[in-house]
Amino acid sequence: MNGELLIPLEATTLAFEEAALKLHPDDDVAIAKLTLAAGTTLRDVPGADCPVRTAQAIPVGHKFALRPLAPGQPIRRYGQVIGFARQAIQAGDHVHVHNCGVADFERDYAFGVDVKPVSVLPVAQRRTFMGYPRPDGRAGTRNYVAVISTVNCSAHVVRAIARAFTKETLADFPNVDGVIAIAHGLGCAVRVGSEDYVLLQRVLAGMANHPNVGGYVLVGLGCEVNQINDLVDNYRLRANGEAQPNTPPLALTIQETGGTRKTIEAGIAAVRALLPAVNAVARQPTPLSALTVALQCGGSDSWSGVTANPVLGMVSDMLVQQGGSVVLAETPEIYGAEHLLTRRAISREVGEKLIQKVRWWEQHTAKHGIEIDNNPSYGNKVGGLTTIFEKSLGAVAKAGTSPLVDVVDYAEPVTRPGFTFMDSPGYDPVSVTGQVAGGCNLVVFTTGRGSCFGFKPAPSIKVASNSATYWRMEEDMDINAGKVLEGIPMQAVADELMDYVIAVASGQQSKSEALQIGEEEFQPWNLGGIL
Repeated sequence: MNGELLIPLEATTLAFEEAALKLHPDDDVAIAKLTLAAGTTLRDVPGADCPVRTAQAIPVGHKFALRPLAPGQPIRRYGQVIGFARQAIQAGDHVHVHNCGVADFERDYAFGVDVKPVSVLPVAQRRTFMGYPRPDGRAGTRNYVAVISTVNCSAHVVRAIARAFTKETLADFPNVDGVIAIAHGLGCAVRVGSEDYVLLQRVLAGMANHPNVGGYVLVGLGCEVNQINDLVDNYRLRANGEAQPNTPPLALTIQETGGTRKTIEAGIAAVRALLPAVNAVARQPTPLSALTVALQCGGSDSWSGVTANPVLGMVSDMLVQQGGSVVLAETPEIYGAEHLLTRRAISREVGEKLIQKVRWWEQHTAKHGIEIDNNPSYGNKVGGLTTIFEKSLGAVAKAGTSPLVDVVDYAEPVTRPGFTFMDSPGYDPVSVTGQVAGGCNLVVFTTGRGSCFGFKPAPSIKVASNSATYWRMEEDMDINAGKVLEGIPMQAVADELMDYVIAVASGQQSKSEALQIGEEEFQPWNLGGIL
């Protein structure tokens, strides 16, 4: 079976459960499980006294009304408001961007009322993965040498240095997973101490200190605003993987070294000098409490909030029970659903910090003349998502039901076990860059339309929300959560994903790693303060 759902060729009569899903008793809409021709009659509709007849063709994954809705009336999915009727809507009408939009509405933040205590397993009872131990008690899922550019002017050089180290040249260092370039387009034309300057330094320091990085070399031009010495001093960077870990890290500037070619040669020599010490660290059994997992989604569709995200949410809860950490991000993509997270905050202070981030984004988007509801992309809408509220309600499911223990700034170190929220844009590469810089040593990325995302140094696992996407992009997809729509219990798919997380954390390549994807996705957040 290739996972494609059957498409009726003409109007017919179907049992509701064959053709559609109603996710909550209070919902005003149902989701088509297959493409429904105009005039299709659905019998045995939950909560309805009579059959519902589709007024138009309803594409698979899209919504249709179960009852009449007046103009301005809220429309509910998941039992929550996803938008408001722009015009009168009749039962059986296709509900999408043409007749459903956003408007301000009051959310009940009710700080902490839904907190469910978590029984964290004792260390002796926790599952393990094969991780690389670090002196600070953390553990890596990979063991890379990173060549880190402090400014765009040295981006070519760090890439050239990393390219010099192939599988063949690293054959004598079996515990080294590779040499990677951390390159970007920033580092100059900003004010020292500005928000952009601070964000970039925090990201670069997070990558240098990352548990998946066993050693690193810093490379700059020499005259840039983001000076290497300032980065080292501001974040107290010290050498990783060297015989003297309290010494400053290896650093080169192109101007002082004598130009591009000489700096590439010096960088290659510096990496070679690091390799023996990095290779000396071998994998060993490590409790899952050492995992910090970035929860991410991209190319979402209507099924993302029904299959892939809830499956990941179950895994998130399992990781928290194991003493691990999970990190949700993308503040514009929790908009309209943030009240579900404040209700899980362990304190009013944590909940209010989340609301402050949401208010910042309201001001930020207004300042730039855009709306947060611009967020659903073309592909999201083709896949059945109509508003940012609807997208957000599905997205927060990735974080399961565990208490919200902390809210951190972009790329800020994640230090508390459990579920943390990190402020970030909704753009996947920028968001994941912050999560990984904050310490996430593995990424789980859900997708409905299909994604080819990867990220180094943290392996990325992709979970497809439907079988059609999984089979169409099988070389990129790791797990098929679409099996839930075909009758496989959600817990069984969550168990499969959990086992796969452990396998990848222990060294098995994810699909994106096998395709060597992951360096171009490093994109620090730039607020726009370019001089």
